[in-house]
Amino acid sequence: MAQRQQPMVILSEDNERTQGEDAQDSNIRAGKAVANSVRTTLGPKGMDKMLVSSSGDVTITNDGATILNEMDIEHPAAQMLVEVAETQEIEVGDGTTTAAVLAGELLGEAEELLEQDLHPTVITEGYNEAAELAQEAIDEQVLDIDLDDETLQSVAESSRTGKGTGDVAAELRAQRVVGAVQQVAPDDGIDREDIYIHTQTGAASSATELVEGVITDETPVSDTGPRQLSDATTAIVDTALEFDTGEADAEYNITEVDQLNQAIEAEESELREYAETLADAGVELLFTTDDIDDRVAGHLDNEGIVAFEDVSSSDADSIAQATGARQLGTLEDIEADDLGTTAELSIETYGDDDDLAFVEGGDTDHVTLFVRGSTDHVVDELDRALNDAIDVVIAALDEDGVVGGAGASEIAIADHVRSHAAGVEGRKQLAIEAFTTAVDAVPRTLAENTGMDPIDALVDLRARHDAQGRAGLISVEQSGKVGDSAEEGILDPAAVKREAIDSATEAATMILRIDDVIESGD
Repeated sequence: MAQRQQPMVILSEDNERTQGEDAQDSNIRAGKAVANSVRTTLGPKGMDKMLVSSSGDVTITNDGATILNEMDIEHPAAQMLVEVAETQEIEVGDGTTTAAVLAGELLGEAEELLEQDLHPTVITEGYNEAAELAQEAIDEQVLDIDLDDETLQSVAESSRTGKGTGDVAAELRAQRVVGAVQQVAPDDGIDREDIYIHTQTGAASSATELVEGVITDETPVSDTGPRQLSDATTAIVDTALEFDTGEADAEYNITEVDQLNQAIEAEESELREYAETLADAGVELLFTTDDIDDRVAGHLDNEGIVAFEDVSSSDADSIAQATGARQLGTLEDIEADDLGTTAELSIETYGDDDDLAFVEGGDTDHVTLFVRGSTDHVVDELDRALNDAIDVVIAALDEDGVVGGAGASEIAIADHVRSHAAGVEGRKQLAIEAFTTAVDAVPRTLAENTGMDPIDALVDLRARHDAQGRAGLISVEQSGKVGDSAEEGILDPAAVKREAIDSATEAATMILRIDDVIESGD
């Protein structure tokens, strides 16, 4: 008699499983919902979102990456689109909304193809082939121009358009951004970490300035010292300047007053020696990452040394870069080569006794954008916008140039891909054509947000592109017009467009290939 086999349990009863069309439909709807949540923020007339956390914290922003990061998104497919925005932000610093919208449109077009019984593999193959053609179109759109300061300022201004920062000071801030990037641009490439942003409320954004050095919110240990220094010899110390009590507990048996006085004098001598050692080395300005004993602070003041304590490690690193000083773990055998030079130290008071120290180096490769704004919400959005502007200027310089913005690249991509689709045999052609429709959604959304008729705008864009090779939607007062975006100074780094196409396509194709979602139980 054959032995009866025991049933094999593959999945626990606590697991939830969604298969086939239901899984695809759920994933596509989730992805589209994420894309739609940021669609209205796209372009110069895009609207802001107010995000309120569970604790009541409010964020007002137009930045796609920030919006998606702040949203409480649980659906795993929707999380993929959040990752698209994060990748876009990390790689090139801008274009997050475009990437999310494009990914959502690719999913929407795929949904219709699935209803026509196209296999997901066919769709993904078509999308991938179309993405390669899109990269060719971007290559053809790269402008043959010098990336001078004027061009880079246009790139910076274009990145910030529509982010709630477009006021009369927009041009000035773009100049500051370009100045910051050019200041730290060596022949072997730009180190993004050499550019800092420090925000401070209490003034109009037009007060934003470029500091060739570092800003720290630490205050000197002495209130009586100077608040201005020039060409100050600078030391940075990573140790506490206080009496060394030793690692082991010690018990002292003092029986006479002279013994007590000797102990006090020995301690005082050690504390005085810190200041004398620094003074003998010629130090005029001191930064420590640890504590400074009050008595040491007094001795330093007597020696004319301006000292800061508890400086953060990041600020200490930045000050070291700005001044050329080495960070010392001890004051023993301090040498001239260990010291740097602070060209200008200025301690300024802002708001309610809020002191900031401006540490400007001589020949520094470290700069700080000192960003001003009337409210916390304003400076937060300026912070995000200027970070994006810095990133896109660097991308334009370090990558492969700039292309026309305002939807011009997307129109060129759609036209190029569409012209090749006719030569593709089989059902894959439908997927490639669907890709062009998805890309068209970017200028269509720009038109909608600008107040133009999207169909008419798309027709006009295609006609001008066919006639002149470049056409974008130029915002004019309460509406817009079709024109040459490059001539209008609306420029985007080519790297932003490349990354948006690649990341959106990868996310969409990955989601489309999922036909089984298994959620484990608790």
